[in-house]
Amino acid sequence: MSIKSYERSVIKMGLKSTIYKFLRIWNDVDAIRKGKIGKRVGRRASGKITGKAIRKLFK
Repeated sequence: MSIKSYERSVIKMGLKSTIYKFLRIWNDVDAIRKGKIGKRVGRRASGKITGKAIRKLFK
């Protein structure tokens, strides 16, 4: 991999993670507006727990 293509991939991943962070906050605000923050928090927590369990299973 050349240096230029590596730099492009790093920039793309930085942009992608920034967009995901922005959208996660946006969706939190939307859930608050709709009064469904409890559901969202529960789903995010269960997703984190499930992800950790699967990671340990396949490690």
